[in-house]
Amino acid sequence: MVALSVLLLPATARAEPIAISVQSSSGGFSGGDQAATSGRFSIDLGTVDMPAGSVGTFLIDGLKAGSDYTVSLAVAGIARSETLRLEILDPTGGGDDRLDPMSQPSYVTEGYSTSNDSDGFSFAQGSGLQRSALFAGGSASVIADELTNRGDILMFTGLGRTTAQVAFGLRDRIGGRSFLLRISRSGAAPVANPEPASMVLIGTGLAGLVARRRKRAAA
Repeated sequence: MVALSVLLLPATARAEPIAISVQSSSGGFSGGDQAATSGRFSIDLGTVDMPAGSVGTFLIDGLKAGSDYTVSLAVAGIARSETLRLEILDPTGGGDDRLDPMSQPSYVTEGYSTSNDSDGFSFAQGSGLQRSALFAGGSASVIADELTNRGDILMFTGLGRTTAQVAFGLRDRIGGRSFLLRISRSGAAPVANPEPASMVLIGTGLAGLVARRRKRAAA
């Protein structure tokens, strides 16, 4: 797959540009190639289409050291979703990978590892930035795991049946480095509705059982 790159120029004229590209995708993931800035520390990843089971990975480079960025995107294609999961993956060779779990998850891209407490990458915990996934008729709940060396993870659960407007924070304490933002979606299997003919058979069977029990009681 060819990566689609976008350079984001912050408001300060002399600042280095932020580079964002869709590094990889699977399961029908599409979009995310129209990233833009709406402010000095705001990044809009645009609209992505994410069927259940899809995964998209963004390569992000050039965040200003220690700054908190608000990232937003619209996630379309939602029918019934259990979880929208976001995770930061940092490049190996940073000198702190000894803190990562010895056995890395199979989805981790070669040359990267799960984020730990010493690599400087995070979802800007403690910054007070918005973390939300809003959709017509409601909002999702959020679970964060970013205070352990297992990784930096955000999970939005309870998404509705429409496009969700997602917002969260990002921070690179050291600045000017590249890292991966992996976004995945797992969907709940829909409950199959019985066909009308099946309902008739079920009803007939229940009626037969009731009649048989009444005959036995009368005897």
